[in-house]
Amino acid sequence: MLLLPAQAALMVGLGRLVTGPAARRRPLSEEGSAARDLVERRGEVANAVSEFFSLLAGTQAVIGVALVCIVGLLTLPRLPLRTEALFLGASVAVQSAIFLLVTSFVDRPRPDVPQLDVAPPTSSFPSGHVGAALALYGGLAVIAVLRMRGPWRYAVAGSLLLMAPAVALVRLYRGMHYPSDVVGGLLNGTATLLIVGFALLYGRESTPEQARAPRPGPVPDPRTGGPVIVVRHPHGCPDALADRLGAVLRGHGHRDVHWILTSAERACGTLAEELPAVRPRLVVVCGGDGTLRACADVLAGTGIPLVLVPCGTGNLLARNLGLPMDPVAALDGSLTGDSFGIDVGRVWGDGLAPTRFTVMAGAGFDAAMVRDASPRLKSRMGWAAYVLSAVRHLNDPGVRLTVRIDGGRPRRRRARMVVIGNVGTLQGGLPLLPTARPDSGRLDVVLFDPQGAAGWFTAAGHLVSHLLGRGVTAPTGAGAARAAGGGTVAGGGTVAGRSEAGGALEYFTATRIDVRCAAPQPRELDGDAVRDGVRLTAEVEPGALRVYLPRAPWAAAAAEEAGAPAERAAPLPAAPGPVP
Repeated sequence: MLLLPAQAALMVGLGRLVTGPAARRRPLSEEGSAARDLVERRGEVANAVSEFFSLLAGTQAVIGVALVCIVGLLTLPRLPLRTEALFLGASVAVQSAIFLLVTSFVDRPRPDVPQLDVAPPTSSFPSGHVGAALALYGGLAVIAVLRMRGPWRYAVAGSLLLMAPAVALVRLYRGMHYPSDVVGGLLNGTATLLIVGFALLYGRESTPEQARAPRPGPVPDPRTGGPVIVVRHPHGCPDALADRLGAVLRGHGHRDVHWILTSAERACGTLAEELPAVRPRLVVVCGGDGTLRACADVLAGTGIPLVLVPCGTGNLLARNLGLPMDPVAALDGSLTGDSFGIDVGRVWGDGLAPTRFTVMAGAGFDAAMVRDASPRLKSRMGWAAYVLSAVRHLNDPGVRLTVRIDGGRPRRRRARMVVIGNVGTLQGGLPLLPTARPDSGRLDVVLFDPQGAAGWFTAAGHLVSHLLGRGVTAPTGAGAARAAGGGTVAGGGTVAGRSEAGGALEYFTATRIDVRCAAPQPRELDGDAVRDGVRLTAEVEPGALRVYLPRAPWAAAAAEEAGAPAERAAPLPAAPGPVP
């Protein structure tokens, strides 16, 4: 999520550079003569062809083609391609939003030549036509490669990818932009596709059929036959999906199933009241990170195992644990999977009663973004709805604060955002806390304070370098040991702070963190906004929550080498790395 504000800041900085200090230097100083040369080469046939391509990238055409393609993705295939439709719509919308943001900060007049189109009121930098063409037709090319079969998919994708360069040449020919403007449009469209694609398409199965196909028959398991409580969010897990999940439970031998609906007032429904009466063998949570947090607050320390079925907007814990994003596949795999003990964080502060979190607790920029995101857009666009909220807070000032690590001396800092994490990876595989693991027995902390566009760019580059360079982390086995009663992780001491990306990011890790801000800040827990305040204190509860996860391919071999049952010896898998 941090990459989109960084993209906007980078584009604004590039625009200021092109229109400022670099404007008098070659090759930018010669862009005017290049535009005049193209005017002299105009002809009737070229004018007609260029008009056609320019119209294909115009606002009305882009909106119309995008809507038709989205409707087609949702209605024409045997199984609707909802994620692909969301990817296409989000790519077009995000590119347009960043384009408009950049033009509000960069004012560049059009080339001083006869123009063949009516000039819109926006700045010449970057080219909106080129960026929109790349977001739309490049997005369709990505979908073609992923979903079409046979050699023709590459021909289709290649043709679609040529649209953006063609539009770039056309806009230069028609006198609407300088060369640096169309380069800016290409950069904006490319960055949008990469970021949105990583967030929505990364790690998904190669075909919808694979994502929804039931796995082979259930393996006999001691969990079978006891009472099960299913907590479901009514919007994230509607009745039709609940019926499918119920069929999976019955297929695994679970007949005594008690369903609980959540509400805005009670994020885990009546789970706390039902536990003593039902005495379940298993609790299945069908919702997002907020629903899971509320259920984990009840289940932590009880020893009652939990199965997570991702049905929310972000599903960050599910992503960090390597669960499939398809709810049916996640439930089916977990019911035949392995048992792990994961940590939870316990947090409190001024106006914030003690509660638990499983993903992250934060104050500042991220909390403001979460608080101000439109619920209507979240229900339609998923996590992409946070982008517009994030843009509004790009210029929010940092706050002075003190941080105490494991009761040590106060460290005085300034930051735009403080995040305390039990896991470290955001949507799209972005490693905000690269060393965080949910079975480490510690919490990781990052103070985020980029200075200007250069600071945002440096921080984004640092995070992307971790994303691209991350391999498979060696399993520790600590989570499984705790689930089997093997105690907590040894050596969970404090790690001294380290500064990265020119001081834009500073990391700590400890068992207890106390943050005090000089002024009240927005605060959030697992993606839910809570009351603003000046203090946030968190401590880890090692191995407090027992979860079942789909069995990794290497789990049986690891168990055999250790001479123990797979359920007890299988190590907790690392969060998946980027697709090669």
